[in-house]
Amino acid sequence: MTNFEKKRVVVTGLGAITPIGNTLDDYWQGLLNGCNGIALITSFDPSRHACRIAGEVKGYDPKEYMNGKDAKHMDRFAQFGVSASKQALKDAQFEINQLNAEQVGVIIGTGIGGLKVLEDQQETYLNRGPNRCSPFMIPMMIANMAAGLTAIHTGAKGPNSCTVTACAAGSHAIGDSFRLLQRGYAQAMLCGGAEAAVTPLGLAGFAAARALSTRNDDPSSACRPFDRDRDGFVMGEGSGILLLEELEHALSRRAKIYAEIVGYGMTCDAYHMTKPVPGGEGATRAMQLTLKDAGLRPEQVNYINAHGTSTPANDANETAAIKKVLGEHAYKIAISSTKSMTGHLLGGSGGIEAVATVMAVANDKVPPTINLQNPDPECDLDYVRDHSRNLNVEVALSNSFGFGGHNVTLAFKKYSE
Repeated sequence: MTNFEKKRVVVTGLGAITPIGNTLDDYWQGLLNGCNGIALITSFDPSRHACRIAGEVKGYDPKEYMNGKDAKHMDRFAQFGVSASKQALKDAQFEINQLNAEQVGVIIGTGIGGLKVLEDQQETYLNRGPNRCSPFMIPMMIANMAAGLTAIHTGAKGPNSCTVTACAAGSHAIGDSFRLLQRGYAQAMLCGGAEAAVTPLGLAGFAAARALSTRNDDPSSACRPFDRDRDGFVMGEGSGILLLEELEHALSRRAKIYAEIVGYGMTCDAYHMTKPVPGGEGATRAMQLTLKDAGLRPEQVNYINAHGTSTPANDANETAAIKKVLGEHAYKIAISSTKSMTGHLLGGSGGIEAVATVMAVANDKVPPTINLQNPDPECDLDYVRDHSRNLNVEVALSNSFGFGGHNVTLAFKKYSE
């Protein structure tokens, strides 16, 4: 492999559209306050479904970020991605113009893409015939459109791509953007994940796979990562976007720096379509590779934003993997699953969880895991139960694992010269 000088990369802007807040500040305060974003589904009638709850985005108006015509020609997941990206640019006070457009790229991951458009157009096809299908069906449905439309709406002409790796997609997008910046292929990247799969078909599919919680009579406590009585994950929707910049570029414009991204590891279980490999071997290697990439020792880690899905298989396996990577230090660090509040955003989860991880580093506060009432004996680490915690967070990891055996870990640390 050719040797090259890796450029340092920092986080200078953040955007979030989530079930507990549609701005960065609202999302972060919601996390710190242990707010629950999960309730009975309101966007359609879920009465025939085994699972009737989700973390829906509330009070979102796409016309705050785009005109009505453009919004009409976007699936909801793409609207979320464009909106959160515009938030991140505004937060960073970063203007894309003719001079820098070719050096600003976009990678936004999604697990499923425009599922609502596909469902609606299938109904049109069956009831009204093929000639009545929308000419916008394909461009609204395809997974790359959150990235493509973000570039169109912001003017970013640099590297542009879409990761589609199930629940690891958002984290892959951030890690891949990190690599592009390290190697000098761009000066800034908008990256993260977006998802809007809380639809009749999406809900039915995950329920048929027996992946979802059926605690319909108590939505607020349905998502309970690491709890003995967990019975499946709860779907969520939204988008989390980071603006990453090459350090010298950020310093040259006197940008606010939230944190430095220092490590990225990705592996595959090569085991099963939906189940993680027992013992978390793939997750273990992802974390180990991230620490090696960052030049960090296990004992330097202060906080982990866990994948923590509230499924029987994930939570125990992730706990085992953390112990293998950190040894006895695993018992000395703070771990939380913010999915307990937002639900699982699938391909969008890595984005909003990276935002939460960066904010933990920037603010020395760790969000809680709510609903952890009866800890699973196999899950015996410090999951920051119920209440946020003040903590000096020098180094934090964010884990994302997806169907197909995809594993990603990102490492963030406090920026210092």
